[in-house]
Amino acid sequence: MATATRTRDAVLGSAVDLAREVAVEIASDPSDVGEHLGVVVEGERLVSHRFACLARGYRGWEWTVTVARVPRGRTATVCEAELLPGPDAILGQPWVPWADRLRPGDIGPGDVLPFRADDPRLEPGWTPTGDPELDEVAIDELALARVRVLAPQGRDEAAERWYRGARGPTSAGSLASSGACWSCGFLVPLQGALGTVFGVCANAWSPDDGKVVSLDHGCGAHSETDVEPGPSDWPAPDPLIDEMRLELVPARAEEPEAVEQSADEALTDKPVADEASADEPPADEPQTDEPQVVAEGADATGSASHEQVQQDQPGTDDQPELEQ
Repeated sequence: MATATRTRDAVLGSAVDLAREVAVEIASDPSDVGEHLGVVVEGERLVSHRFACLARGYRGWEWTVTVARVPRGRTATVCEAELLPGPDAILGQPWVPWADRLRPGDIGPGDVLPFRADDPRLEPGWTPTGDPELDEVAIDELALARVRVLAPQGRDEAAERWYRGARGPTSAGSLASSGACWSCGFLVPLQGALGTVFGVCANAWSPDDGKVVSLDHGCGAHSETDVEPGPSDWPAPDPLIDEMRLELVPARAEEPEAVEQSADEALTDKPVADEASADEPPADEPQTDEPQVVAEGADATGSASHEQVQQDQPGTDDQPELEQ
């Protein structure tokens, strides 16, 4: 009985050429079918022949052709042929349903998430009670007049995600900053429980503009910080003088009263020669040591009056000559 079993296995194991013909037939290119890798016994009178796959992108895959025979049969029959991964084959990730593999940030323009009636992050909103005080606080101040609002679980998950993210106190920019967001003038605080820890940045120069930031977050665009200007490595440029351009400056017209006043001041402020300067001779006249003859009746300056000169000098021809 054992010998008969080996004979039957030998019949199926010797059907290598038949299996290769089938593998070449299903392959896109005959050159994609490589060498025979061996035989795998699948069951009674059922054997699979494996061939190496040489197609690009299918490293480690094997052409598998399964053959069988009927009891007491001497002819192998092909059952199926397919391309299966081998032990070293490159495989893709296990298939995961779309709803389970979706992650934050995967939603693009036009994408719509399926409705989740049992979302643990949400809870029913405020139902009007008819009490004006309660309804005014819940609807107007807290904005709870929605079908569902954020539940404590959703609020805690959001706070944890924001605080541990890039806009929390542990980011590189926050550790390098000198001021926190709570003291910045561009911080817009939030309402409710989240407002005790977070706010919204409204600084256009900040990398967190329009983002939710923690109060102990920080950046280099704080409203109260400053930096000392450093010296420039470039030399100061020479001044540029535009010699081809004329700048016309209108003359300032003086008022008439100012002109008259300046003329009066010029007359009143004219210096008067003192007595010492009056006694001194002019600079252009020669100075001599000889005494000068002063006419009788002359004043202290040596000049006679007009009447005395006329009396003493009857005529120019009779005028006595003065000794030099």
